[in-house]
Amino acid sequence: MRGTHLTPPRGLIVSCQSAEGEPLYGLGLMRYMARAAVEGGAVAIRALAEEIPAIREEVKVPVIGLVKRAYADSEVYITPTCKEIDEVILSGADVVAMDVTGRPRPDGVSTEELIAYAKERDPAILLMADCDTLQNALEADALGFDFVGTTMRGYTSATQGISIPDYGFLHELKKRLNYAKLIAEGGIWEREQLARVLEADPYAVVIGSAITRPKNITQRFTELFDRL
Repeated sequence: MRGTHLTPPRGLIVSCQSAEGEPLYGLGLMRYMARAAVEGGAVAIRALAEEIPAIREEVKVPVIGLVKRAYADSEVYITPTCKEIDEVILSGADVVAMDVTGRPRPDGVSTEELIAYAKERDPAILLMADCDTLQNALEADALGFDFVGTTMRGYTSATQGISIPDYGFLHELKKRLNYAKLIAEGGIWEREQLARVLEADPYAVVIGSAITRPKNITQRFTELFDRL
């Protein structure tokens, strides 16, 4: 798919994903989650490539696409190879999100090779780097990613145990990024947390589980009963 792509504007991006093994997986409900999110004010949607064609039928906002796939020889699972790049582009996404955490990818493919492949397939496609550390975020910025997200902060061995949202990390990224637009993502459950995130002046914010995963939302409430 070639041509122009919509750039996500500043504001709230809602992640509408249902992973295999979750109650809503495979039911085709993310299209309606996306519609509800947009009616609530979301400016863009982040979604799995397999869900995007249906989501496109419901909303007209920009869509950030990705594929989650595990490989035996790598810890990277967000759009890890050229195969997944193809799937995201063919889904009609405006932005391809991929892991940029410095960890080895399947078959040893490099981030630079993935960027080149994506741009060869669709020169107008936009790219988002899902990062974990300052070093990896700055590398993504230098490589020309359009967006740098804090998606993987706290989810890699290098950042395990770090509390998210990591407000200090967001402020540092805002100061250090030269080209890429900062997207804050990860660990945002409350309005007060979002208010603190916005103090770092990110370009946009992604919220997922707190909006579109009823199982996780329910668990947060039922945990209080365990204390009785």
